[in-house]
Amino acid sequence: MNSIIQAILSPGPSVVISILIMILGLLFGMKTSKAILSGLYLGVGFIGMSMAINQLVTVVTPASKALAKNTGINLPAIDFGWTGASAITWAWTFAFAFFAIEIGVNLIMLITKTTNVVNADMWNVWGLALTGYMIYFATGSYIWAFVAGAIQAVISLKLGDMWSKEIEDMLGYPGITVPHIEAFTAILMWPVNKLMDFIPIFNHQWDAKTLKKKIGILSEPVVMGSLIGLIIGLAGRYQIANALSLAITVGAVMAIFPVMAKFFMDSLTPFGTTMSNFMKNRFKGRDFVIGLDWPVLGQSTELWVTMVILIPISIIYAAILPGNQVLPIGGVINYCLGVGGLLLTGGNLLRMLVLGVIYEPLFLYGSSYFTNVFTKLAVNTGAVNVPKGSSVSWSSIEAPDLRFLMSKAFNGNILAWVGLVALLALFWIVYQSFKKNPIPRKKYETSSTKKPTENATVS
Repeated sequence: MNSIIQAILSPGPSVVISILIMILGLLFGMKTSKAILSGLYLGVGFIGMSMAINQLVTVVTPASKALAKNTGINLPAIDFGWTGASAITWAWTFAFAFFAIEIGVNLIMLITKTTNVVNADMWNVWGLALTGYMIYFATGSYIWAFVAGAIQAVISLKLGDMWSKEIEDMLGYPGITVPHIEAFTAILMWPVNKLMDFIPIFNHQWDAKTLKKKIGILSEPVVMGSLIGLIIGLAGRYQIANALSLAITVGAVMAIFPVMAKFFMDSLTPFGTTMSNFMKNRFKGRDFVIGLDWPVLGQSTELWVTMVILIPISIIYAAILPGNQVLPIGGVINYCLGVGGLLLTGGNLLRMLVLGVIYEPLFLYGSSYFTNVFTKLAVNTGAVNVPKGSSVSWSSIEAPDLRFLMSKAFNGNILAWVGLVALLALFWIVYQSFKKNPIPRKKYETSSTKKPTENATVS
């Protein structure tokens, strides 16, 4: 069974999801030509976005290493990023069992009307499997491992329910959402984001479109990217020529992201409209959405600006945080902070940056804590070569708080049970908040149009 699933997934997420969208499009009544185009355009979007991301990682990784070297950092754990984490997880014998958990939980929740998300992001089932292994490592129990995977599946689907209307409003994708556990970071960010409501400067629009009116050319993605790349290069003590090369490359990648996102638009707009009409005609009162991977959010300039600016900050944190064991290299671009901040704030760049600075240590400590887990799994599966005496981890590990509390609670720690219940209660509060006010950026639009005296009173 494991071999069969590995064979199906072997072409990669862009191929698997593209074919799935074609099949679903035909089932929902799309013309054959439009269903094929939707699938192909989606594949082009994912491949183009992946190429741009890989290029960004390729050029900023040496700069990050240079910056780390200049700060004198010498940390024991090797950061192999999400690619290494996924490789060792898929090699785990029981990873395939989590497909049954993902699909089973999704079906039960659809039938019981506790979600409207049809999750097509099967590639990222490895995230459930990784959580399962972490819990198995802590407890020695496969039952607890599967329970943890089921809890994560439920949370991911409810996250998808939270974001669907916002994604349609922000990016123009009808019937599409992102049921990805990396967005769970938004839950811990929520209390601080609420505190920002009482600080006037945060209650204005700070998205790229609004900034363009205020600072002109400096708000263009290519200019922002070039400036950030130049700063990172100079901070790494690059020669001027190399720093300029890094600046142009980062600027080019930042300009490419919105272009690649156009293929998502061409794919998902007709698909989402057809699916929505199909479901409304057959399931009265239901508003089904398709769950896809986070790169569909890639046209957001705020997302990439936040993640790239946080690169040198994460290096500095790695150098000064006591007890940290991981130098963020493979996971130096922290998607959790970018995606979580984007969806929580509706693309408010100032809030996203401040939240990123505040919550980056959570990931370094989380990855340090799980170093033994990643190293044991890597050694046991042999999927990643770990030099003798070395250890590996993932500096931008998704939902480290949730995984830590489950691993402790399911091992009998009472305080961890209290923390886990409190975290899930906070998740429910945030979920209810988003169901009442699903488009957070509308609040900043309203605040920006108020007169100064009115705005001061509200703040």
